[in-house]
Amino acid sequence: MARSVAAQTPFHLPKISLTSWIMPAQKPRLVNLDLDLLRAFVAVAESQSFTRAGARLGRTQSTISLQIKRLEESVNAELFSRDPRNVTLTGHGEALLVQARRLLRLNDEIIGEMFEHSLEGEVRFGAPEDFATTHLPGILGDYARAYPHVSLQVTCDLTLRLMDKLSQGELDLALIKREPMGADGGVPVWREELVWVGAGEDVLPAAAPAPLIVAPAPCVYRKRATSALDKANRPWRIAYTSPSLAGQQAALRAGLGVTALPTEMVPADLVKFGPEQGFPALADVEIALMRAGKSLPVAAERLANFILASLNASRLQS
Repeated sequence: MARSVAAQTPFHLPKISLTSWIMPAQKPRLVNLDLDLLRAFVAVAESQSFTRAGARLGRTQSTISLQIKRLEESVNAELFSRDPRNVTLTGHGEALLVQARRLLRLNDEIIGEMFEHSLEGEVRFGAPEDFATTHLPGILGDYARAYPHVSLQVTCDLTLRLMDKLSQGELDLALIKREPMGADGGVPVWREELVWVGAGEDVLPAAAPAPLIVAPAPCVYRKRATSALDKANRPWRIAYTSPSLAGQQAALRAGLGVTALPTEMVPADLVKFGPEQGFPALADVEIALMRAGKSLPVAAERLANFILASLNASRLQS
């Protein structure tokens, strides 16, 4: 008589720990981040110095060091690499910086909405025209809604003039275009990839210097363009000069020449040029946020955090 399959095939129950099966895994420790510690962390990250961060926040260097230590204990990670001369972010620190700015901005928006009468004053802010018209309208609008009793004055100008206004006390904050630098010269917040732009290849004379449309000197885009052509041994001439982006774009559409623009700012009706047309690659330009002094009014510091948090988020999404 044939035995059943069940009888022929041995069957063993797997060994399961009853405790591990019934009992849920231990929950991780709930950590509530202290926003005051995060402000200290962001200040150190941006200034790359405990001393400069203390000056910005009105605290001593030892207080800032203690706050960073407490934050590192909270997140169970080392956030900075330290040596006698440099303070740099670790991998954990770089990841936290983006989120810390987001948390601080959200906190500032909530406080601004709930206690809108508690923050008043005037903030004088400067930025290049092209950057102000493309990246900043939404940020400045959010800030104005969060702090309706703060008067926001915005100046659009060339970087050199913005730096002059900062040094003369006419601005509190400014976004500028520059060569890449360290944190001693402000907070690097953006890198612009530059490309050559024109109305079409018919604007490029075959046996003549490349006609350039530029802003007045000194301008970092202008320097990038002329330096790249010099290194490539390609002759050039200044065909048109305008301090405004609108003026330069009008000259481009009229076929007066070519220029260097951030790739994301190239209008759809213009053409990008490259090595095929004899144009060398252009080095990136850095956008940095500059402060007028070590310590700013609260309203200006809030705007600085709005800008940094928003530009960080835009960079991650792009």
